[in-house]
Amino acid sequence: MKEFFAKEFYHNTLYDWSISLLIILGSIILGKIIYWFFGKVVKKFTSKTKTKIDDIIVDMVEEPLVFAIGVIGFWYGVESLSFPAEVEKVIGNIYHMLIAINVTWLIARLLDALIEEYVVPLTEKTESDFDDQILPIFRKGLRSVIWALGVIVGLNNAGYDVTAMIAGLGIGGLALAMAAKDSLSNIFGGVTVFTDKPFKVNDRIKIDGFDGTITEIGIRTSRLKTLEGRVVTIPNSKFTGNMVENISEEPSRKVVVKIGLTYDMSADQIENSMKILKSIAEKNKNIESAPTVGFNDFGDFSLGIIFIYYIKKGADIINTQTEVNLAILREFEENKLEMAFPTQTIYTKSI
Repeated sequence: MKEFFAKEFYHNTLYDWSISLLIILGSIILGKIIYWFFGKVVKKFTSKTKTKIDDIIVDMVEEPLVFAIGVIGFWYGVESLSFPAEVEKVIGNIYHMLIAINVTWLIARLLDALIEEYVVPLTEKTESDFDDQILPIFRKGLRSVIWALGVIVGLNNAGYDVTAMIAGLGIGGLALAMAAKDSLSNIFGGVTVFTDKPFKVNDRIKIDGFDGTITEIGIRTSRLKTLEGRVVTIPNSKFTGNMVENISEEPSRKVVVKIGLTYDMSADQIENSMKILKSIAEKNKNIESAPTVGFNDFGDFSLGIIFIYYIKKGADIINTQTEVNLAILREFEENKLEMAFPTQTIYTKSI
């Protein structure tokens, strides 16, 4: 047995490999135990306290802590082995990067959770929609900054010359800008949306063939929920290169109704029909005053009457149109005003 464990593989005996593996497995098991302890004991304890912040901290810390234990166990397990200097340097760099990423992950999770718990409810209580639009961008920007700093710190701890790398990025900045011109145009489009404010969250708009409600405005893209319930992600550059129709900003909804009466209607009946239409509009509380009614057409098979009215902003458009149309049918039927449909009368002359 001793001879078996004394065999050497890649500069280390089988015994050394076994010890290293046991250390790594032990750290994984320890991480699982701590994760169970947090879930079964610590969380139950913090849930009984009056403050919410301890619940947030425990929930956000447990996973990065387990990951950290695994990384440390991996480091000690590998450190017990002997490798060439080049390999040990690479392993050391990886270890420092993993530690930096883990700390960055913890900070990003914790700050985002605190914003979700304490800042988001405050913005929902305000009357202005500006904070509702700017908060998602702030959260994404904060996460990006934290991760960028974490990567820089990790590379620096791993022994890389970060200053030289940043200078190198400056040299390749022009090529990067050309490659990312679409992303940059989307970002500038997002800035334009926030400065010009052609629409805001919860506004209904029409753009590029899509009709729906804006659910989110991001720094690069925005999301629109169509009338069919589908979510469309639109690059912000579309809002600067296309015409945007903001339906929510309309003062009222214009409705045009064209009615055709049969040719056997008298002039008095035509005039009576127009009075009925005006009366219907005036009686409906959802319609603005002064509707337009006119006798405007001698059609092929009907006498044309045009009825234009405006539904007040905020009123139920479909229900108002239904009420008006039903009232027209009832009133015209009671007054024996017959609506026309496509017909032809053929006269034959006998010889």
